Amino acid sequence: MKARNSLTDEAVDWGRGLNTILRITRMNLRHPWQVAVAIGSTLVAAILQLLIPELLGRAVDHTQTALGGGVSGAAADEALRTSALLLLAVSVLRGLFTLAQNYFAEAVGHHIAYELRLAYYEKIQRLSFSFHDQAHSGDLITVGMLDLDGVRMYFSTALVRALLLVMLIGIGAYMLISTDLVLGLLALSFAPFVGWRSSVTQLKLRAAWLDLQERLSVLSRVMEENLGGIRVVRAFGAQAYEMLKFDRASKNALTLAHDCVEIGVRNSSAMTFSFLFAIALVLWNGGNKVIAGEISVGTLTMFLTFMMVLQMPVRQIGLMVNAFARASTCGSRLFGFLDLDVTIKDAPDARPLEVTAGTLRFENVSFAYHGIQGRPILKNISFEARKGETIGIVGPPGSGKSTMAHLIPRFYDVTGGRITLDEQDVRMVTLATLRRAVAIAQQDAFLFTTTIENNVAYGDPWARKQRIERASGSAQLHNYILGLPTSYKTVVSERGISLSGGQRQRLTIARTIMLRPSVIVFDDSTSAIDAATEQRIRCAMRRFARDRITIIIAHRLSSLMHADNILFLEDGEIVERGSHEELLAKGGRYKALYDLQVPPSDDMQPKQEGAS
Repeated sequence: MKARNSLTDEAVDWGRGLNTILRITRMNLRHPWQVAVAIGSTLVAAILQLLIPELLGRAVDHTQTALGGGVSGAAADEALRTSALLLLAVSVLRGLFTLAQNYFAEAVGHHIAYELRLAYYEKIQRLSFSFHDQAHSGDLITVGMLDLDGVRMYFSTALVRALLLVMLIGIGAYMLISTDLVLGLLALSFAPFVGWRSSVTQLKLRAAWLDLQERLSVLSRVMEENLGGIRVVRAFGAQAYEMLKFDRASKNALTLAHDCVEIGVRNSSAMTFSFLFAIALVLWNGGNKVIAGEISVGTLTMFLTFMMVLQMPVRQIGLMVNAFARASTCGSRLFGFLDLDVTIKDAPDARPLEVTAGTLRFENVSFAYHGIQGRPILKNISFEARKGETIGIVGPPGSGKSTMAHLIPRFYDVTGGRITLDEQDVRMVTLATLRRAVAIAQQDAFLFTTTIENNVAYGDPWARKQRIERASGSAQLHNYILGLPTSYKTVVSERGISLSGGQRQRLTIARTIMLRPSVIVFDDSTSAIDAATEQRIRCAMRRFARDRITIIIAHRLSSLMHADNILFLEDGEIVERGSHEELLAKGGRYKALYDLQVPPSDDMQPKQEGAS
């Protein structure tokens, strides 16, 4: 039973590999004229290369005839000159067509790489949050670079090279066998052995390349994590540990790389030995025939020259097999990613979202992350928010606060109930219009390596400068920016590390305000901002919030106690709701949290904040 399963798995694996190769081939055929020129140049170059042994053989015969006195010196000189010029012309033409072959074959590969990069990057943009929750960026970078490069090289290093070899062996075999059967068979005697070795090596290299790509993915992941957390590494003096971890991953990849090299070297050595052994047989048998007068020295020279011409393609059979194996494994990984189903996408009958009254409703919403069995994050959440209202959401960590925010713009889809905007189910409207209407200012303020102006205007790159400055002013960042040497043209360093945590959060708030959404969510986006600055931001936001729904998620009660309605979440359920005064009067969980954060001597009420 095990043998049967093994054979079945192997057949399925071969079938997938063949389908991958056919798919890559079809992609190359999308560029017909470049493919035609590359293949045409390969055919012509192969034919010209096959003419060289024959011309050289004729030159040797002419020389031998002249030396034997069979023709006059002038005639022999003319014949040699003609043969030399023909040989030179054929060699130059072969070089030109080989140049065209290499250029256009590489051009096809780079066109395919360009298309695949765009498709790969576009797929990354569309895949849902649930995919990125589980995927590691190091693995994605490996697929998008190493695997894509393996597919790119297929046409030039595998397909064209295979065509050249078939031409040289096919036509050359006919020329040699038709000249002398025994010598022709001896000259080609290494071909079956090489074919057998190549087939065996293909299986080994295919498995080795797959394993090597996995190990290189681990290596990329270790490096990416180290670069992302380099300050933590330095702060805890963990350089030695990080070097040990990287060295371990690097050695794992190196060991397998050595195995791949060993497989290739053994294969190449065996093919070279069979080639040299075949030359020895041709020299021994052909020399005897020359002595016996059965063939001329020129004919023997033609056989030997043909074998020398064939030597380089034969030595490259290992590379060709490797290219086929690599294209198969890399293509399987790359196409496996490109063929992933996008879980969050527009419904077939999705319509643009139309916001009029501006009413957001959660109707018995439940949600569980994929892969977390039996553990719903949200359970039967229901509430309503109208235009101009502010909803506060508070609760212990892991209670589902951020998850609620991510469900509104459909970063995830609810597993129960529904969310509506003006009676329109968010799952039945287009994602583009929904995400223009709903914007989230997140706690993790990610900034791009570009100017402050571009970071603020990221959602609307064509926004006017006055609008950018107003948004920055509302986020209490405008005066700070004006104090910089180049003002809004100041370039933010990688991940915004040149700014403080509060400045990064304020820039994120400005970026979100720029979109003028119908629903704006502040997901603990003021946690790194001091209380005085936060109060100024809140005052500046009051006018902005009149025409939209505002949702504030926070652990610090001072950030949301002014809200019209506050929801207290615990274990994915709303356990308390009401205004700040109502919740304090209930004396429940909200009151307990308030007493922890605000001592009696520091009693802060929304009315006092509003008066300040």
